[in-house]
Amino acid sequence: MRVLITGAAGFLGSHLADRFLLDHHAVVGLDNFVTGHPDNIAHLVGRDSFEFIRHNISTYTFVAGPLDGVLHFASPASPVDYLEHPIPTLKVGALGTHNALGLAKAKGARFFLASTSEVYGDPLVHPQTESYWGNVNPIGPRGVYDEAKRYAEAMTMAYHRYHGMDTRIVRIFNTYGPRMRPRDGRVVSNFIVQALCGEPLTVYGDGSQTRSFCYVDDEIDGIYRLFMGGDSQPVNIGNPDEYTVRQLAEIVVAATGSTSPIEYKPLPVDDPKVRRPDITRARSLLGWEPKVDVREGVARTVEYFRSLLDSERMRPRDEPAPRPAPRSAT
Repeated sequence: MRVLITGAAGFLGSHLADRFLLDHHAVVGLDNFVTGHPDNIAHLVGRDSFEFIRHNISTYTFVAGPLDGVLHFASPASPVDYLEHPIPTLKVGALGTHNALGLAKAKGARFFLASTSEVYGDPLVHPQTESYWGNVNPIGPRGVYDEAKRYAEAMTMAYHRYHGMDTRIVRIFNTYGPRMRPRDGRVVSNFIVQALCGEPLTVYGDGSQTRSFCYVDDEIDGIYRLFMGGDSQPVNIGNPDEYTVRQLAEIVVAATGSTSPIEYKPLPVDDPKVRRPDITRARSLLGWEPKVDVREGVARTVEYFRSLLDSERMRPRDEPAPRPAPRSAT
């Protein structure tokens, strides 16, 4: 097959490109480097089976040649990023999804939407099943991401029903691993970078809120299986093992050998109190469930961030770097 992956220079997009290439498919990667990074795809540049287009999917998009799949992964995905880029986040969920769907329709390709557990908001049902409609504040600060993804799901289903398109929707739960951006605001990367730099680990609230952490290899395996053999209804892909944020901090401290203390700060607005996927559909439909224990996965991720310790990518977000990282004008 030949597939297009939007957001290909991002954390998940780059790993997904690796997986398709591993199985001898051709990949066209598209990214504008708003939150993606060229380092994530540097190892792919120059391969005959990989092409890269620097482009904003929220604008008119043309890709030459046939496509068998369009996988839409472009979007800021961490609270720090979508609060910094609220309008581009809404645009990529609406205009970007529309453009990607239109391209898939024109090419006769399968369309795959990377949605999120954030569509469930601060859930009143626990664990969260795909049939749960969610508890989302549309005008809160997180609404730009939550509602962008909910809209993208609605548009995907509209194209499926009206145009008869072959579509997939994955709801991705907290995922971590190599190629996460340092200091991107996600709890695993934040804790690891803070611990390695000898800084206090920032816990919001009292740390009793829960999350479920899926290692990137497991997440990509579930996503790939869903693209290849799922159906049009949303599927949760995530790890059902649940940890408090405070427990995660303790796991990171142990994995890094750090003596960093924990620093408590006020809980952000609309921060979910619980988050855990029901993966019954993934198990029955795809034969998938995660294999990597959180302690093993954190240890692997720590080693990745250790390799970046001397890199300017590890600098605090508010500390100016000697030279700017590449960013698209759009």
